[in-house]
Order: sequence, then structure tokens, then C-alpha cells
Amino acid sequence: MKAIIDCNNFYCSCERLFRPALQDQPVVVLSNNDGCIISRSDEAKALGVEMAGPYFKAKPLIEKHGVAAFSSNYNLYGDLSWRVMETLRMLLPPHAVEVYSVDECFVDLSHIRRQDLAAFSMHLRETVEQWTGIKVSIGVATTKVLSKVANRLSKKNKEVTNCVLVLDTPRKTEQALQRTPVEDVWGVGYQYSVKLRAMNINTAYDLSTRDMAWATKHLGGVTGARLVRELKGIESIQMMDELVNKKMIATTRMFGSPVRELKDIKEAIATYTSRAAEKLRRQHGAANTISVFVVPREQSNSTHFRHGPTVGSHIILPFATSCTHELIKPALALVERLYDATKVYKKAGVMLSGIVPDSSIQGSLFAAPAANKSRMLMSMIDNVNFAMRDDVLKFASSGTTRNWKMRQELRSPRYTTRWEELYEIS
Repeated sequence: MKAIIDCNNFYCSCERLFRPALQDQPVVVLSNNDGCIISRSDEAKALGVEMAGPYFKAKPLIEKHGVAAFSSNYNLYGDLSWRVMETLRMLLPPHAVEVYSVDECFVDLSHIRRQDLAAFSMHLRETVEQWTGIKVSIGVATTKVLSKVANRLSKKNKEVTNCVLVLDTPRKTEQALQRTPVEDVWGVGYQYSVKLRAMNINTAYDLSTRDMAWATKHLGGVTGARLVRELKGIESIQMMDELVNKKMIATTRMFGSPVRELKDIKEAIATYTSRAAEKLRRQHGAANTISVFVVPREQSNSTHFRHGPTVGSHIILPFATSCTHELIKPALALVERLYDATKVYKKAGVMLSGIVPDSSIQGSLFAAPAANKSRMLMSMIDNVNFAMRDDVLKFASSGTTRNWKMRQELRSPRYTTRWEELYEIS
């Protein structure tokens, strides 16, 4: 049996953890630069606050009902996510936990007897909440897709399910599929849901009755056939080891305010490159290609603005590297190539690709071997920044004032990752 464990309204739950007075109050969390709503508590949903809706449009409703609004606090969310996953790793056998996203993971429960699944799942839920303060919902079934169906239903009627639903019989599974609209099936996107509705396939159960030949023809080949097999209770999506080594690393941000000057864009790109290089070194990798893109703002009329087309370019490096200074130099050269003084820019990003293990970098016959010195320098910078936080050591090209920095006017303290922001009890 497989289960998916999903943190309830995760970002909102993290904000409530250190503010008990908000426990039963409506809460929302905003995206980068406080632009859109990306997380809502159940109470905020009941008020009609829309998911992914612009904050400025929802602000009158939020202020009218006293909804607590927070800027994204990814330092806090990342740390609490790690605590939830580590708790589950302590309660389950090695390699039984597959992290799927910041607030979800699949777990293998094949070692638990079927008659004990409900009690064990409840034990997992209660332990995670007691140890971390984060409430979770758990769906259990014979396959990953069915466990997602169970998890969705466990959250829709929390008073009845107590946030745990186990589909351990064919009858329970059939009833769950009949209660699940086809567009809510994991793996069925918007376009496919429209197509399936037009074919009178309205529920997950309707889809599960189709054969493999039909699924291969109408649902994208092997992927569609695998989805239908999973709905039939036949395991086709295996548990996977956690993805540690990425094939591509990107750092992108919206600017806190529109940027016009080349100097500011260079500072942002240098900062993003430093962050991407740090991630690259964390997985002991080196990249041989660096890409940079910028997104201008276009004026559609006198008062409204929209994003212009993304402008980007890349450079293939003479040798793979993970050294920040060796990546910043070509990145800034790309910025100069892309920059247009007549444009105002809203966003930029850096992408590292062609990643190989840093132990297999092929040296140059025409250059002195300085890799060891550079590696020691990068290791020292990473260690100091990890210990002191907030990029205490950074390259001068990253700037000091950073007027383009992301806007987070409503951010809560980073309670668990900054000494100066630890939670205080008075």
C-alpha cells in the first residue's frame, strides 16, 4: 500500500505555528513581491478569497473580514518542511519516504498489515503534528494515483475522516472514484479534462473503466495507460529515490520595483548566479552552460502595463565549473548583450545546465591547475554564509543597496533559522 502525506494549507500553517491567536482565524500568504495569494486557510476559503488571485483585488475583502496576510517566508517554510520529512523518516523504514514537493511526500506502507493501516496512519498524523506543530492529511491506497484520490477526500470532510482516509477494499475505492471529478485526478490537466468531459467521462470512476488501448490512444500514450492502470489499482508508478542531483539549476525572481538601469540588472544577475552556484556546489556538480534571461515591462495603454516577451541568451563555457566568479563573468557579459536602455524590466533569471560531477571535470592543457584553490575558496564562502546567513560574504558585483530586491512588506520573522528572530515568550 502507498500513502501520500500532505500538509494542510502548509504556508498558512507555518505562519499560525508561532501565532496561536490565528489558529481559527482566516489567513492568506502572498507570492513573491506580495503579488498574488498562494495559500489560504479554510476560513479564508469560506470567505471567498480566491486562490492565485491578485492581492490588490482581494484586499478590500481581506481588510473587511480582518484576514491576516503574510508575505512569503521561504526560510521558515523550508525549515518546517524539512522537520516534517525528517519526522516521517524517523517513523518509517529507510527509503520509504519520497519527497514530492515542499508540503507533500509519498510513503511506502507495504510493511504494515492491511487491518492496521488506519491506526498506523492516524499515528503518523498525530506524531507529525505533535513533533512539528504542522497538521497533515493522509490518503492510503494500493497505488499513488489512488492515494491522491484518498487524500483529496480526506481533506474535503475533515470532521468525518479526521484527515485520514484508507481505501483498503474494492468497494471503498469505487465509491471514492465516483466522488472524484475527472479534472481532480492527479495527472489530468485542464486540456485533458475538457476532452474527457466532451467524451462523457466525468468522474475518476468513468476513466478507470477504460481499457489500455483507449488510454494509449486518447491520453498521451504510455503515460495515459499508466494513469488508467493506477486507477484500476494496478501499481504502475513506482516509489522513487529522492532526486538529489538536478540536471538544471535556475534562480529567477521578480524585481521588487521596475528596473531601468543596467547596473541594477547586473547586480541582480550576479546575485542570482551566486545563488545558483551555491546550489550547484551543494550537489557536488559543475555546469558547462549558463543562460540568462530578462523580462521587460511593456505599456499597453496609458495606465496599464503587462509583461513583454522574455529575452534570453546562453554561453557554453570552455570548461565545467561551480566557482561563482567563473560563472558571474559570462553572466554579466550576457546581460550587456541583452540590455535595452529603452526598456523597463520586471524580472530576470539565471539557469545553469550541462551539469556534471565536479570530480570528473576535464582540465585544460593550456591553463594552470587552480581548481583546488578555487574549490577551497568556494567552500569557505559557503560555510561562512551558512553559519552567518544573509550572504555575509558576497561578490562586489552583487551590489550593496540592491534597490531591485524582492518586496516582502508583510513577512513574518524567520523564527527557526535566525538567532536574532527567534520566537520570544514573555
